[in-house]
Amino acid sequence: MKISKVTKEFNNEATNHILFQHIDNESVVKMGYVTVPPGERVPKEGLSCHDEDEYSYILKGCMTTQSGDEEIKKVAKGSATFIPANEKHWALNEGEEPCEIVYVLVKHK
Repeated sequence: MKISKVTKEFNNEATNHILFQHIDNESVVKMGYVTVPPGERVPKEGLSCHDEDEYSYILKGCMTTQSGDEEIKKVAKGSATFIPANEKHWALNEGEEPCEIVYVLVKHK
């Protein structure tokens, strides 16, 4: 068993911590933890897109987000989200507290 401890860092930019990465013949799985301060947008400009499916769970705070052709939505503490591979997306913390998110990226080979 691998164990990883996360150290929280708060500043004026989103902080991203990769906790684990597992690679085998069929997939690549990355687990991480991100903190997005109030007023920060991810990415800062434009759209984000990656070749992994993204599964996220909001631990604290809330984000305004848009993915693919869907409407802009607010997701808050206790919400889980899924963004398919290669779907363009962005997120903005319009709240008054940092938003803390645990995510898993899964790439199928």
